[in-house]
Amino acid sequence: MKFNKFNLSEDILKSLKDLDYINATKVQERVIPEMLLNKDIIAKAQTGTGKTAAFVIPLCERVKWEENDPQVLILTPTRELAMQIGEDVKNIGRFKRIKGVCIYGKAPFKEQEKSLKGKTHIVIGTPGRVLDHIDRGTFNTKNLKYLVIDEADEMLNMGFIGQVEGVFRRIPKKRITSVFSATLPIEIRNLCSKYMKRPVNIEIEKENLITDRIEHLFYKVKGEEKLDYLVKLLKKELPETAVVFCRTKENVDLAFERLKKEGYSVNKIHGGMLQKDRTFTMESFKRGEFRILVATDVASRGIDVEGITHVINLDIPVEKEAYVHRIGRTGRNKEKGKAISFVTFYEDKYLEEIESYTGFKIPEGNINSLNKIEGISDEILKKAPKRKKDKALKINKEITKLYFNGGKKKKLRAVDFVGAISNIEGIVSEDIGIIEIQDLGSYVEILNGKGALALNALKNMTIKGKKLKVEKARK
Repeated sequence: MKFNKFNLSEDILKSLKDLDYINATKVQERVIPEMLLNKDIIAKAQTGTGKTAAFVIPLCERVKWEENDPQVLILTPTRELAMQIGEDVKNIGRFKRIKGVCIYGKAPFKEQEKSLKGKTHIVIGTPGRVLDHIDRGTFNTKNLKYLVIDEADEMLNMGFIGQVEGVFRRIPKKRITSVFSATLPIEIRNLCSKYMKRPVNIEIEKENLITDRIEHLFYKVKGEEKLDYLVKLLKKELPETAVVFCRTKENVDLAFERLKKEGYSVNKIHGGMLQKDRTFTMESFKRGEFRILVATDVASRGIDVEGITHVINLDIPVEKEAYVHRIGRTGRNKEKGKAISFVTFYEDKYLEEIESYTGFKIPEGNINSLNKIEGISDEILKKAPKRKKDKALKINKEITKLYFNGGKKKKLRAVDFVGAISNIEGIVSEDIGIIEIQDLGSYVEILNGKGALALNALKNMTIKGKKLKVEKARK
């Protein structure tokens, strides 16, 4: 199904075209029409099926640009996933000028508070930090009309369900609620029946879990041999791009140091790192600046990276659901992938639980085959992979972000910038993108390749009678 069949506005269709969204996935086909009809939804779908766009597209369509207070709240279990969804909101809502704000822990509260004070349409956040902002009065929820719970099963696994219920109790009861999850444990079903009104149940079969696109394999090893066999496995497989999952941040550090010692193109991410370092690592991985990412589960939810050919479970996950989420990083967008796990002689029960849960036996690989890698060159592992395609490249190509040295303290509002800029010959209000007004400065996006035209004209203009310095915003 093509996206123009959903009766979406021209602004949203233009964004989707620039993002190369052509045909809707199964989950998008079923979710988008129901959300556009303002129905409560429980959607069960694996990662990699396009479910983020399934809710972001109708939310961006439904949001009213004129309103200043947040109309949508999207709850996610991790910071990385919040940022990933924030990117999708920015890209899909680009021409409608929709502003999304991400709020999560281990990031400056005051900066988030400032962002929430300005015109905000969609808030994306982790439960704890969202509750914090609501309780301190820095997040105005009175006009919230839509609530989305993403990765609900992971919220449960991470012990966030109490906080999610706390959010339910604090926001308006008259709202549209959608829950998205790869699995639906009884606790999630109970939550849905308690807080949702006659929800539409949508289930997308587990096709990407048992698909021919992902080849599953495990090797039996001793715990102390794992790192040696990881190196051998990488030499045998020579992945284009791989994620190596570990249970703990200590194991991530050990694996990272070993692969770095081998000279491989590698980086790491785990919950013990500073947020700015985690963000930088993920952005670098998305651009294809290194080949192998060593990660804990907590970081896995934001890994939406093109062309991951291998997922390697250095430590087999204790929770069977985590296996599904980990392997969901590969075999995306109809590409082939491999999911390879190391299992120690004490971890058979975890493997059996995963097999019972997924409904198929994972074949055992011959460990001796990993010892027969003499003569195989591992030079490719020391180089970065092919550069990744930036899906937002086209949409950002014709956008110029301008900075003005005046904001709230000079009593400037979005309407003042729109009025002044749309008076420039050759520019109409549709050429003006997201406007962000801070205390001392403001940022305005100029769309459709008209940035230079606007910049030149604004140097000789006033805004609300004030002469402001204007320049291209620094990245």
